[in-house]
Amino acid sequence: MAINPEEFYIEIASHGVELFTGVPDSLLKEFCLCVDDKMSKEQHIIAANEGNAIALACGHYLAKQSIPLVYMQNSGLGNAVNPLLSLCDPDVYSIPILLMIGWRGEPGVKDEPQHVKQGKIQIELLNTMDIPYEIISKDNHDFKSKISNCIDAAKKENRPTALLIKKGTFNKYGKVVSSAEDQGMKREEALEIILNNLDNDTIVVSTTGKTSREIFEIRENNNQSHEMDFLTVGSMGHCSSIALGIALAKPHRQVVCIDGDGAMLMHLGSLTTIAEQKPQNYRHILLNNEVHESVGGQSTAAKNIDLSGIVNSLGTSKMFFADSPNELKQKIGEFISCTEPSFIEVKIRPGSRGDLGRPTIKPVENKVSFMKFLEN
Repeated sequence: MAINPEEFYIEIASHGVELFTGVPDSLLKEFCLCVDDKMSKEQHIIAANEGNAIALACGHYLAKQSIPLVYMQNSGLGNAVNPLLSLCDPDVYSIPILLMIGWRGEPGVKDEPQHVKQGKIQIELLNTMDIPYEIISKDNHDFKSKISNCIDAAKKENRPTALLIKKGTFNKYGKVVSSAEDQGMKREEALEIILNNLDNDTIVVSTTGKTSREIFEIRENNNQSHEMDFLTVGSMGHCSSIALGIALAKPHRQVVCIDGDGAMLMHLGSLTTIAEQKPQNYRHILLNNEVHESVGGQSTAAKNIDLSGIVNSLGTSKMFFADSPNELKQKIGEFISCTEPSFIEVKIRPGSRGDLGRPTIKPVENKVSFMKFLEN
């Protein structure tokens, strides 16, 4: 029987945990919705990436001497490895943190290809990092003792410990994330306009999550090849750097990067590398719905900051903006045909079709056909 997320939260809070931070994960969605209800915005902070969350938690512990909780999908553990080992580890500053990790790609549990490797080595990775852990599933009636074991060990030994959460662990919390379904342009609508305005030689690199899924389905519905698209199904936040590498290697081909706000924020520093290189054939599209949609619809920092303003401050891209289908249709041609780096922010509303599928080709198949396309 699945665990009530409120009971889980109450147990963690009873041990003096006052800060919850991290990057959203679909396996932890119901728990995070509960935390959002119970804690103030200063006590529940969605970080740009998992490494940031670890560092933020360290600062909290240093100032308040109370153990913080950092949640993440296990795919994001890579972002957290450096601060966990070079900052929190007992051989360095010895800082206690409770990690809460969603176990995507668990062996024997069906999941998407980008999670298979991470899931397969999850236990081995925690053992290698010397991070004690407890595994929690929907069948664990003793979850309270497992939470206590982890928190007690973290406090006693001054070290990070982890709760590894299996798929389906939590019941529905009941809170519905508002998605403003009746306002603004759909992402799929924006993508159709964008793809319809690209010539057959244009190279496309798209971000992880529903953006790549929708691009795949649009190509399918139009009976088009997938060879021109590199669908970055994993590696959140890195599609702009992948696109940059291609643009520099293929200077006579148009390269279009289709990014998301959560992904861009995760590795914002990549914008400075793009600006420094100034690739004339680089076209950067930001689809901004101000949420982490693929993992539950939690708000990103894009709700409160001007991402176009950040890009513009770097001074190398011609800037565009669109928040309606007509405006996007009017501007996309000029954006694509620029003779200098260009950036367009497209404001979209959260939400996607309930029957949205997933790519039916394997990532390695996508890679092979894409590389052949780049040779032309």
